[in-house]
Amino acid sequence: MVAAMIDREGYRPNVGIIVCNAQNQVFWGKRVNQHAWQFPQGGINAGETPEQAMFRELEEEVGLQAAHVRILGRTREWLRYDVPAHWTRRDNRGFYRGQKQIWFLLRLTGRDCDVSLRASSHPEFDAWRWNEYWVPMDVVVDFKREVYRRALEELERYLHKDVRYLRQRVRPPCDRRGVAQDLRLKP
Repeated sequence: MVAAMIDREGYRPNVGIIVCNAQNQVFWGKRVNQHAWQFPQGGINAGETPEQAMFRELEEEVGLQAAHVRILGRTREWLRYDVPAHWTRRDNRGFYRGQKQIWFLLRLTGRDCDVSLRASSHPEFDAWRWNEYWVPMDVVVDFKREVYRRALEELERYLHKDVRYLRQRVRPPCDRRGVAQDLRLKP
């Protein structure tokens, strides 16, 4: 585990990840043992670029590898949120007040069965679902709502530019075991 980097203003560098399917629905993960749904996210380690951190977090939290997704876009600037006062702290590294995030919008090019919430020894999510792109913000924890709204707003334009993917053939669905089904007629 790498110690968290905190900038001079007290924000920890982080990435947020919005994965969308061919219907432009977005992946939501349910936090382990909580009734809280969110997008995957995670810290940027020393020496990592935001893109490297995004791919690492995507694999750790959702089990998807770079081959399962395509980057559609990312936010131009850091989006910041402050955590509630009881989470702030001051230590020898400085004052922690929240996160600053670069958000990525990804297109799932793999299948739903490529998602594996048990890809790491410390899972973040215990369930997942596809939601409409503009989910009501009241389902998002209150101190993250504005960042979610800004990220979704900035990245939405990339969905409409991605028509070439949507014209491609539809991938076969997976069965309950996660195996792709062959829907061709048998002779």
